Amino acid sequence: MSLFVRKPMATLMNEAQETGSHTLKRTLGAWGLTALGIGAIIGAGLFSITGMAAANHAGPAITISFIVAALGCLFAGLCYAEFASMIPVAGSAYTYSYATMGEFIAWIIGWDLVLEYAVGAATVGISWSRYLVKFLEGFDVHLPPQLTVGPWDGGIINLPAVSIIVLMSLLLIKGTKESAFVNAIIVGLKIAVVLVFIFLGWKYINNDNYHPYIPDNTGSFGAFGFSGIIRAAAIVFFAYIGFDAVSTAAQEAKNPKRDMPIGILGSLAICTILYLLFAHVMTGVTSYKTFAGKDGIAPVAVAIEHMGKMNAAGIIVQDYPWLNRAILVAILAGYSSVILVMLMGQSRVFYSMSKDGLIPKIFSTINPKTQTPSKSNLLFMLFVSLFAAFVPARVVGEMTSIGTLFAFILVCIGVWVMRVKMPELPRSFKTPLVPLVPILGIGVCLFMMVFLPMDTWIRLLVWMLIGLDIYLVYGVKNSLLGMGVANRKGMKLARYVGLGLCVLLLVAGGLHQYTVGFDTDRTLMYISIIFAVIHLLVFARKLNMKKEAESI
Repeated sequence: MSLFVRKPMATLMNEAQETGSHTLKRTLGAWGLTALGIGAIIGAGLFSITGMAAANHAGPAITISFIVAALGCLFAGLCYAEFASMIPVAGSAYTYSYATMGEFIAWIIGWDLVLEYAVGAATVGISWSRYLVKFLEGFDVHLPPQLTVGPWDGGIINLPAVSIIVLMSLLLIKGTKESAFVNAIIVGLKIAVVLVFIFLGWKYINNDNYHPYIPDNTGSFGAFGFSGIIRAAAIVFFAYIGFDAVSTAAQEAKNPKRDMPIGILGSLAICTILYLLFAHVMTGVTSYKTFAGKDGIAPVAVAIEHMGKMNAAGIIVQDYPWLNRAILVAILAGYSSVILVMLMGQSRVFYSMSKDGLIPKIFSTINPKTQTPSKSNLLFMLFVSLFAAFVPARVVGEMTSIGTLFAFILVCIGVWVMRVKMPELPRSFKTPLVPLVPILGIGVCLFMMVFLPMDTWIRLLVWMLIGLDIYLVYGVKNSLLGMGVANRKGMKLARYVGLGLCVLLLVAGGLHQYTVGFDTDRTLMYISIIFAVIHLLVFARKLNMKKEAESI
């Protein structure tokens, strides 16, 4: 039995048709799935990353950056739509990879999704706490600093971060229908605030702020010019993350073959249009240079400050001073729905991995009353809330784009493989122009990955090595398709993959230090070296033991 055994399509179709109290409940229609996607996509990233990317990388051409990022999402989204309509099973890219490229690749992508969803939810929870503090300060309500940040930031515990994660987890445990209803309300609020900003700001656009539309490169890679547009595209790609989470809810869709493509492509289309209009207004009401050095809600606040008339003293008097508070409300709501969908996506990916035997069975236990994986939700509520309570956001950073780009690449490859190896399977939605669209999706996503900073690559490689350890120790022996065989065909290749990851980690650590300078903090480089060397020794020893066993 090989590590690259593929999950039979007949088995997947049987899972998709399962009903009863011990299965996921089908409650989501086309609008519910679209709202789920919008809920995950539109977060505070739109309100903060846009200004930073424009000021440091693209200038007014940030709109082109959004288009480039949207193209990568579109190509991947078309591939996701075909898979979701053909294999309407929970698990998203993990399940698709299992059916097309085998168990080992499926494990890699499943573990990658853990990085995207679970760790990302904790990071977003920490950010939500920061914005809540700012919002309450506007009403002269000041929370004790010791209770709003973790011990490494000078506090005791981050209670607001814990509260929002617990609240969203309990909502998920209550039921998918209830979660979708609350998410729909939040989505309506977020879209309303974005539309108000676009509508009110449009009349204050000064066309002089668009010249030059593409500022000349400063001499540094990624600082304006063409390279700046692409670097900004890789950064604002963060703002698109989420539409792929729709595919994790395939087994909770009423009519997945019709509604899944609508939910995936519909949410992506709506958000792309809103992003382009938002960025156009934001860089039109004031020069992109005024956003330099701003973070949080400051870029949007700067734009709003320029929506007014200049008085005799040459100072602009805001026409809509209340809009900043509305933006804060939208950010809080945005982060809430992002956390909700992330936690939902994570539990559904683990649900599928657990049913396949790659992780413990507790993650696939369904509550017969609510028809949700409540035990899994409770475990992640505990894990993610503890992480958000005590670990500073800078340790994990914001949810990285690299994991999602990697998932998109595998999905594009998967559609291409399925068209070649299983062309006879019925598809209610077909990705057009195969293999051109998958190739373009792979190329655009890989292109943006290359433009991401080296420390992002280091995090991905470390996470992948940890996942490989778990798979080789637990997953291989407990896989249902592996039938309890511990030493399966392909183990040697898996260890060689581990050696390759170690070499890449050493290279990434060195390049990162070279980029930031060897006189700066070297902690990340030392972690890379130690982690890589330990794994190099372990994998080399295992390979040597196998050779010795074969020679006896």
